[in-house]
Amino acid sequence: MEFKKTELRETIESIAGSVITIMFIMIFLFQSYKVDGSSMEPTLSHNQRLLVDKVTYRFRLPRTGEIIVFKYPRDPEKKFIKRVIAVEGQDISIYDGQVKVDGLVLEEDYIEETTRGEFEWATVPTDSLFVMGDNRNRSLDSRDTDNVGYVPLENVVGRAVVVYWPPRAARVLKRPVYRRTGNRDHSFNHSGYGYPLPDNLR
Repeated sequence: MEFKKTELRETIESIAGSVITIMFIMIFLFQSYKVDGSSMEPTLSHNQRLLVDKVTYRFRLPRTGEIIVFKYPRDPEKKFIKRVIAVEGQDISIYDGQVKVDGLVLEEDYIEETTRGEFEWATVPTDSLFVMGDNRNRSLDSRDTDNVGYVPLENVVGRAVVVYWPPRAARVLKRPVYRRTGNRDHSFNHSGYGYPLPDNLR
């Protein structure tokens, strides 16, 4: 009888330890996120589930090209998922189908349509990000200054790193390698974390 009680206790302690470990991971390290809508197609599809890394941005700032989950500025209870296009201090403009960051056209292999509409030249404010969906013409994002605008860094939940559901779509989400297009205006100040060109634009 004494043996059975000890064995039961060990089992309960083992389960409790596992639950605590999982809770720690989910609260402090990673968070599951379900994609709602089509604004990130073709990269991410409706109802896909992701793991969001909540640790990395405690040690560094988001980088151009990374996919992030953030709290919707107008309603923090809602969460959006978009791609970082420009960071604090970078210049952003959209004209004639071209997205320019600090005077360089981003060659975006992850979008399927030419970006419609225009966004007048502007500099991303301090502690903020300019984000857009990959389904560029069907996305509510930073271009809509009335409803989204620049995303405050304090609203960022984390970086999307892995698609785990459905299994057939499972993969690691990698930061894109941008090709440099156009002439850069060397009068821009590229000091700081955003530029010199993010590692993949050098």
